[in-house]
Amino acid sequence: MTSLSQLHLDIEARVQTIRENRPGWLCAKGCDSCCRRLAEVPQLTAAEWDLLRVGLAALPLERLEEISRDMAALADQRSRPVVCPLLDTSSGACPLYAQRPVACRTYGFYVQRDKGLYCNEIESRVADGALADVVWGNQDAIDQRLTGLGESRMLTDWFDRWESGNFLQTPILI
Repeated sequence: MTSLSQLHLDIEARVQTIRENRPGWLCAKGCDSCCRRLAEVPQLTAAEWDLLRVGLAALPLERLEEISRDMAALADQRSRPVVCPLLDTSSGACPLYAQRPVACRTYGFYVQRDKGLYCNEIESRVADGALADVVWGNQDAIDQRLTGLGESRMLTDWFDRWESGNFLQTPILI
């Protein structure tokens, strides 16, 4: 089992515990709020990119072309928030959900208050007392584990390199 696979399992265990104790938890299928309001272009490690690339390669050509246009637009975008270029905005679903990066897996369940990385909708319910007993996961600990998974680049950079052919011959490590 790879380090990334183990990290995914550890995150999923925490997510399942939260969902079991909070059946009405906001982060669930159908919620795409974080995907539509990213603070910045997501950073991925090399291991995360390798996994995401598997999913990208399996997408229909038409969808890849849409993602390519969205990536190019995002690379030039200076305003915030950022909409994830992988999001299917019409359905609100991620076509690469199984291969999604760690940041996507942890959002809503982990927090980095000093960077403002947390779900504002959940935070407002915590402040109102509706979720007063919620214990968020520590995103800093997750980030520490990510440091051993290869270099980190913005999603747009990884995609641009892959699309231009620089990564087509790189072996996929899962």
